[in-house]
Amino acid sequence: MAKILYGVHGTAHGHAIRALTIARRFPEHEFIFVSHEAGPAILEEEYPVVDIPSMGTVFTNHQVDTLATLKLNYPVFRDRKALMRRVLDLIEGFKPDAVISDYEFFLPRACRRLGLPCLSIDHQHVITTCRHPLPWGEYPSYLATSLSVKLLFSRATDYLVISFFQPEVKPGVRARILPPLLRDTVLARQPEDRDHVLVYQSYITDFRKFLAFVGALKRPVIVYGVPKEGREGNLLYKKKSEEGFLDDLASCAYVVCGGGHSMISEALYYGKPVISFPIKAAFEQFLNAFYIERLGYGRQAVGPFLQPEIIPRFESRLEEFRTRIRSTNFCGNEEIFRQVEQFVRENKLDY
Repeated sequence: MAKILYGVHGTAHGHAIRALTIARRFPEHEFIFVSHEAGPAILEEEYPVVDIPSMGTVFTNHQVDTLATLKLNYPVFRDRKALMRRVLDLIEGFKPDAVISDYEFFLPRACRRLGLPCLSIDHQHVITTCRHPLPWGEYPSYLATSLSVKLLFSRATDYLVISFFQPEVKPGVRARILPPLLRDTVLARQPEDRDHVLVYQSYITDFRKFLAFVGALKRPVIVYGVPKEGREGNLLYKKKSEEGFLDDLASCAYVVCGGGHSMISEALYYGKPVISFPIKAAFEQFLNAFYIERLGYGRQAVGPFLQPEIIPRFESRLEEFRTRIRSTNFCGNEEIFRQVEQFVRENKLDY
């Protein structure tokens, strides 16, 4: 049995769900998690969690809210020495055999200070560890985001990058790029193609233009992630439900969603074309939407809202998108688990 200390970024749910999927695969090991914001509520039902404030992001009206993000992070920056002391004391008391971080701020820094190996497992480091054929107009955002990721979240010794797209790793970077890590509940379902469209978006607070788009769809539309329930015309609003959501996702014709990597990866695993509209000023989400269109998996819609005019052209290419998606592997679970086991055993990846 190994003792594993695992830091998890707490903004939204994707990081904690990925960490749970990994921990559940290794019941023989002892895990303690470090997280914040939404993370502890997800993790503490199954594992011990130490709630330590860390860097996060605030989204408002489908864009990064810079002022609110600075306000959220200021106390963390102000108290960083005391928070680091808590992490160092935790490491000293727990004496982990391996340390893993999913985009967490303090744990990799503490490992650097103590000379301990630390494995980073996340999607965000695809930005800094790989080359990307970006439009020139996106380079300022790319450079700013890369600098932020490097300064705040890049103190690990090894990087396991989980991504539905597989760009070239930069020379000399200690990173492996693998297909997405999927929950067991996703893997348990067989996809089928029905007529409905699944719409998911959790960061929109002004629905007018968004509803103009989904209302223009000529199919039944099932909407998750908005604070409504019930039927309005061809729209059926459903409350949050993992089982119901995955059933509707596995059986839909295609997906309309933001630029979140986990959501897109699950849709692609089921063979579903995607219309992705990334959160404004969130470069990682832009990058995901960019690769959706570049790789022929669907359409990116840059900007805060979609335009109904893109629907007929998109739907005319559904079979083309499906064929390309279904010829690609979007499940990297077994290789990811093998790499994690390798790191726990030898404190390094198998490059």
